[in-house]
Amino acid sequence: MNNKRLTAIITRLETHYDTTFKPVKKKNLLDVLIAIKLSQNTTDKTSHKAYLNLKSNYKDWEEVMSSPLPKIQKDIRICGMAETKSKDIKNMLKEMNTKHGSLSMGHLYKMTDDEIYDELLSYKGIGKKTIACLLAFGMGRCSFPVDTHVHRILNRIGIVDTQTPEKTFEEAKDIIPDEKKIGFHINLIKFGRSICKAPNPVCSECFIYDLCSFKEKIYYKEKLSGKIKENNFIILENI
Repeated sequence: MNNKRLTAIITRLETHYDTTFKPVKKKNLLDVLIAIKLSQNTTDKTSHKAYLNLKSNYKDWEEVMSSPLPKIQKDIRICGMAETKSKDIKNMLKEMNTKHGSLSMGHLYKMTDDEIYDELLSYKGIGKKTIACLLAFGMGRCSFPVDTHVHRILNRIGIVDTQTPEKTFEEAKDIIPDEKKIGFHINLIKFGRSICKAPNPVCSECFIYDLCSFKEKIYYKEKLSGKIKENNFIILENI
């Protein structure tokens, strides 16, 4: 990937979406971690509703930990996979409490990124993408989360050439400047929702068309056109 082209792509996305996100350290990292867990395999809007249900229906995460699974499932059903997510969240809370004597995650601030990965990967249902999101949106660290959508876009436009999100994550973290990682991640999510869609990218309206290496972009430019419906709500900007 040509560094000049990568810089141009990042800059155009910043200009189009008027990126103003600044990394911050959140007081309650567990809020962020559970919000990320709820957002898996669903939309940010539905996962945000599930998160607000938990925050309003329980006094604290200790109460969630001690509540019966059917009740938790009911409260987060709107975001899908309620049975799996409720079980993973409850088990994680219990394991965390047993290991540390509380549900505080403040000790993570004293750890390196690698140490945080080692600790959090021990919990079922917590993967590298989830931890990368926690580092970026909860701890203000220079991290670049890669899900299936970011993986698809980066390969489609020619920033990387990889087969899996895991491999994309390993490559992207070394070529994207640290100070651009979080904003670029957010902008790629927005870009993928409105323009670089999975089944039918709207290449006719794409503002990085000339920088893109997508082999079928001419076909889609001629085939599809119309108004862009933007969905720019990002759950982790609202926790």
